[in-house]
Amino acid sequence: MRKSAGVLSALCAVLAMVVVAPSPAQAAERDPVIFVHGYKGGAWNWNDMIADFKADGWSGGRLFAMSYDIAQSNKTTAAQLRSLVDSVRAQTGAAKVDIVAHSMGSLNSRWYLKFLGGTSYVDQWVSLGGPNHGTNLTPICSWLITSCAEMAPDSSFLRDLNAGDETPGGVRYQTYWSSCDEFINPDQSRILTGAANTNVGCIEHAWLLVSDPVSLKVRTLLKS
Repeated sequence: MRKSAGVLSALCAVLAMVVVAPSPAQAAERDPVIFVHGYKGGAWNWNDMIADFKADGWSGGRLFAMSYDIAQSNKTTAAQLRSLVDSVRAQTGAAKVDIVAHSMGSLNSRWYLKFLGGTSYVDQWVSLGGPNHGTNLTPICSWLITSCAEMAPDSSFLRDLNAGDETPGGVRYQTYWSSCDEFINPDQSRILTGAANTNVGCIEHAWLLVSDPVSLKVRTLLKS
């Protein structure tokens, strides 16, 4: 009888440990992720990737796709991003967020990091096809649209953004770029000194948003 009681007691102890053991999500909840679209884009650009994140265990309440007026200065968008980061942190209780940006979204999010205090509130920053040193296609729109003019390689905006440290603070910087990107030229424009820069192969600019291999790379990075 005593032996049976001892076995039962041990079994109960094991079951109790199983019940109270925290799940991985409970043990270390992931940072909220803010997705920043690019030129001529919108929050909807991220629908596929956000679906991937949810399927991979992220809570929908910690995934946020930003919308903004693509014609306005990237400095204005950066200020709006600062407000969104503050709102997301207040809403989720998170100390920091991760940012995933496509194309021009890389520029306004970098401006937020470098000039608006963002390095204190961002853990990881990921760029997909970002024109970090400009693109030679801006003459088709720079005469009309401020944000486009700011993507010109010789713009004062990019001179200020890239002066000194291109990857300031304790943020983990990662760029993913394609050798077949038809919009961001030359290829070296996407490279940032101080970042991990990864060539993902031959993927067109817009397809970086919906590429399964790229999505997996982003999710794997943000889990680490």
